[in-house]
Amino acid sequence: QVQLVESGGGLVQAGGSLRLSCVVSGRTFSTYAMGWFRQAPGKEREFVAAIGWSGSSAIYADSAKGRFTISRDNAKNTVYLQMNNLKPEDTAIYSCAAERGSSWADPNAEYDYWGQGTQVTVSS
Repeated sequence: QVQLVESGGGLVQAGGSLRLSCVVSGRTFSTYAMGWFRQAPGKEREFVAAIGWSGSSAIYADSAKGRFTISRDNAKNTVYLQMNNLKPEDTAIYSCAAERGSSWADPNAEYDYWGQGTQVTVSS
């Protein structure tokens, strides 16, 4: 059973930064592509960023480009999302997900495992 546990969310003022972490249980973390998604109240879940198995390639939603950075540490079974210059519209529950296949470079790819999420609130 693969489990994903996010942390690092919180309340921050606009313009501030947060770093989210997602720890994945199991020995096969390095074989998963990883993604971050978010869901704001009353809205559908949306893609934020994804990173391949080695960590050398990543893709971002337009809303995240230039402000967010996804990275991973395979030795620690952890994927990160560094979020800078946060805006009130970034307020959402952020979830990480793991993908076993090779479709991670498609923002619409289906992911196999999901975490419960961590709340990020950005005040104006």
